[in-house]
Amino acid sequence: MLIRTLSTLECTKVLAANRLAHLACCKDGRPYVVPIYYAYADYHLYVFSMPGKKINWMRDNPMISLQVDERGKGRGWRSIIVDGRYVELPDQIRYKQERDRAWRELSKHFDWWEPGALKPVTPVLASHSPHLFFRIIIEQLSGREAKENGAPS
Repeated sequence: MLIRTLSTLECTKVLAANRLAHLACCKDGRPYVVPIYYAYADYHLYVFSMPGKKINWMRDNPMISLQVDERGKGRGWRSIIVDGRYVELPDQIRYKQERDRAWRELSKHFDWWEPGALKPVTPVLASHSPHLFFRIIIEQLSGREAKENGAPS
């Protein structure tokens, strides 16, 4: 296997080409990792979600890490790591522009809302939607790629 470091441009291309990531957050020294669907645009990741453990933890500690991977040919792979900051986009006028941006970016994908709208149990009906948007500001980005010896670049 040959391992190489990816450039920032290569990392952003992998982020833009994918939708599924593993989000890690931490509270009281305990880590929590969960899969999320996202949309990438302009060095930000946009996410639609239900409230729950990850949201509560990120509200307490907005520093996150996120991993996206791609399988390559044979045993090849690419892996991108994002270190960033959680920013909630509440349904308030001062966040309207960013919420609209999140909606635009996420809605470019078929059924963009479904993964963030579903929970294992049916929630109690409320007079308002409990769903929320958030973005991740990318503070650091790195990536690696593995290829089998002799595989084309």
